[in-house]
Amino acid sequence: MITRFSTALEPDLLAAFDLFLTRHGYQNRSEAVRDLIRKNLVDEQWRSARGSVVGVISLAYAHQQHKLQDHLTDLQHEDHDLILSTTHIHLDHDNCLEVIMVRGPASRVKTLADRLIALRGVKHGGLTITASGQVSK
Repeated sequence: MITRFSTALEPDLLAAFDLFLTRHGYQNRSEAVRDLIRKNLVDEQWRSARGSVVGVISLAYAHQQHKLQDHLTDLQHEDHDLILSTTHIHLDHDNCLEVIMVRGPASRVKTLADRLIALRGVKHGGLTITASGQVSK
């Protein structure tokens, strides 16, 4: 079921919103409003560490770094209940990319990502999160 509601915006804000729609390829304002609301709800859930989040930890690193692969594996085993899947990609002769799909409490996911990214030899790391799609009330 979809409920309609209306809102009032200043002309400048509406013009900026319409440009946002165009830049991001939205077909209509309703789609964009729904996405913006969902994004803010997920962000709030993430900041408050309520509920479960789903995420991707990406790590670019030099594979020759002494014992780095062992440290990556050890940390993942310590939090094995958070790990859904991992993918290892050889970028070139010297560099690898590890992509780790995770699900669990926001605070634990963030802590795991921080620990992995901070390892010596990791050149770049990031965590992208979302929620399960269920809206908390």
